[in-house]
Amino acid sequence: MRYIISLLLASTALPALADVPRVVTDIPPVHAIAAQVMGDLGQPELLLDRGANAHNYQLRPSQAASLADAGLVVWVGPEMTPWMERALDGLSPDVPRLSLLNAEGTLRRDYGDDSAHDHADHAGHDHGDEAKAAGHDHDHDHDHDHDHDHDHAEAAKAEDHAHDDHAGHDHAAHDHDSHDHEGHTHSGVDPHAWLDPANAKVWAGAIAAELSRLDPENAATYAANAAAAQARIDALDAELAAQLAPVADKPFVVYHDAYGYFTSHYGLTMAGAVALGDASSPGAARLRELSATVAEGGALCLFPEAQHDPALVTQMAEGTAARVGAALDPEGSTIDAGPDAYDALLRALASNLVACLNG
Repeated sequence: MRYIISLLLASTALPALADVPRVVTDIPPVHAIAAQVMGDLGQPELLLDRGANAHNYQLRPSQAASLADAGLVVWVGPEMTPWMERALDGLSPDVPRLSLLNAEGTLRRDYGDDSAHDHADHAGHDHGDEAKAAGHDHDHDHDHDHDHDHDHAEAAKAEDHAHDDHAGHDHAAHDHDSHDHEGHTHSGVDPHAWLDPANAKVWAGAIAAELSRLDPENAATYAANAAAAQARIDALDAELAAQLAPVADKPFVVYHDAYGYFTSHYGLTMAGAVALGDASSPGAARLRELSATVAEGGALCLFPEAQHDPALVTQMAEGTAARVGAALDPEGSTIDAGPDAYDALLRALASNLVACLNG
């Protein structure tokens, strides 16, 4: 009996294993990379509903409550999902958050710029100081009581009172072709950085580093999973490079300027975009200029885009030799969420481009 009691006392003296952080993400490609890094340790949550517009979205009260209870929020940044910025502003600064567009080593480009530059921190920059500068103190206890989270959920509920809180609510219908993009503009930094596989590798490492800081007991697993994810991305990159090389010099037009990272990385020839930004419809002068380019044979294919009316693209191709390709989906809004979604997103882009340009 004394032996059993001794074992029980010894077991209670052992430190308790830390809980794996509850990770919440904004869009499918970020969710996919986070899922690969977490592996069997946990499943991140994706806020964006399938088919919804990533630039223009409104959280349901249940999602706002889930965000308030997060152990780590991983998102691209306000340049991509401004609705997340408002939601995060309403949370306690103690909720850890990681903006991937600002992660050290991320290649960033400006709209209309074919070059990219590293987002590197200054020498000696401390990750903890960066988080504190963003309003997050890593030394603070991240355990939030129920009342604290409930307050945030109620505040979000009051703000989003027009939304039904049922699982089947269809945001795609609400967001489709909306021109109110809540501050998202296409000037300055292009936030679609995941379309460069080099950035996906950087982000896998950044997510692993932050999870390891929050959950050091599983640091080795996060590091191994990130390394496996990076190797997987390398293999995908080589596959797509070989697939796209034969069409690299064939010009095409896209619906809006979201593909600069992808076209620059693979050396593709994008002749133009119907819309320079999501915030407004293209002007008449721009449409005339682009239509003239297409009519003169300056583009072999025109590609509509998921979440946008294809009418402008279809009309522009009428009476010309240009073909209309399948709708592109740069954000993976129509792809099943999960760890395979990043690969599926890039493969779909490459396959749709090649199918039309080789047609």
